[in-house]
Amino acid sequence: MSTLPGETRDWLTRPGLDRVWKATRKRLEGNGLQATGALRITGLDTQEKTALSQLLGKAFTSATVTIRLDALDSRLRASAAGLGLVETLGALGPPLTDRRAVRADAEARREQVWASVAESLDVSPLRAEAWAGQWYDGLRRVGIPRGVTPETAVRTFQQAVHVLTLLLGPERTAVRGRGDLAAEVTGSAHGLDDGTWLARLIQRGIALAHGSELPDNAADRRALWRLAAVTPDEVSSTVLAYGLRPLGDGWRERALRERALHHAETHLTLRDLHVLKLTVRDGTVVHICENPRVVEAAADAACSQPLVCTSGSAATAVLTLLDALAATGCRFAYHGDFDWPGIALANRIIRRYAARPWRLNAEDYERLAGTTQAQGVPQLPLAGERVHADWDPGLAPAMTALGIALHEEATLGLLVEDLS
Repeated sequence: MSTLPGETRDWLTRPGLDRVWKATRKRLEGNGLQATGALRITGLDTQEKTALSQLLGKAFTSATVTIRLDALDSRLRASAAGLGLVETLGALGPPLTDRRAVRADAEARREQVWASVAESLDVSPLRAEAWAGQWYDGLRRVGIPRGVTPETAVRTFQQAVHVLTLLLGPERTAVRGRGDLAAEVTGSAHGLDDGTWLARLIQRGIALAHGSELPDNAADRRALWRLAAVTPDEVSSTVLAYGLRPLGDGWRERALRERALHHAETHLTLRDLHVLKLTVRDGTVVHICENPRVVEAAADAACSQPLVCTSGSAATAVLTLLDALAATGCRFAYHGDFDWPGIALANRIIRRYAARPWRLNAEDYERLAGTTQAQGVPQLPLAGERVHADWDPGLAPAMTALGIALHEEATLGLLVEDLS
């Protein structure tokens, strides 16, 4: 690397030249490191005009100057620096970056990625499928996610083509689990989990092949996988329920009625929900709670009313069960925590199922807060961003005024009384 004599370096790094070098560096990095064109600098103070006059060997009195880069380059070469403009700035550091070359290189690498995808499709059995061309065109429009290297992009696209060939090609295989397929293709059983880029690429291909929309929720994504004979994991996610008495003579329906008869709670998987016939008497009221402790208390008290627990924010299994019950004509009543996340969840459930609030109004909150204070229960501060309660405009102001968070455990007695 070229170096500068110590005295010359000190002279060139005077404060009066800071803006000149900064602006010159930016211009050079943007034009391919060529000392061509002119640079206009405004608002020069006395120190800067003096330093610039000495640098270029001509007097500058105006606050605005135009500097020709080729003239500056020649001046530096003839000076004690003995280096051109690009070499001088490189010696002053940090190294200059040819941004034009960087952009050209990045574009060339992107084109290599797309050429690799096109080649993978051309040599696969999918090349004759009309949807495959649409898939490729769509990928180019969307582009590669930020932060994904070209090497990773090529590997991921090739994996996607391989999976789509297995699922939609002329020699498509039998039904298989998503985890098994992921392990075979990526080496990880989680390689096709929701949210991964590879899973999104494959789902886009399946949707195009079947003429369906790209899903925007977990339930529809699972349904899309099934179209391609892939079974997602349907046993790890569960919903806690109590007192369900579905009609029907199947063993699953009988088992639920038996558990309800003996006041036993039930954990239902998505697989259960896909095969259960959840027909109930029209107009049945199903209570919904947020905390599993409510289910436990209802079972201990041998309550008779059906109850579904969201176990916090309602997951897919919870919504799948509630959707099925709603389809049979059930009505719902909802209770949750008196805190801001609890109000947000209540808004979602009440909107989706037209549920009535269950001991969830401002009066219920104020009464419960007074009771817990009288009993000497430690008060939990209300934290987070305020959330408006759709069903009661007075609830959020009441909660803000008292500043107390109340979880469902604080009102167990009343809830159990209702469920009995």
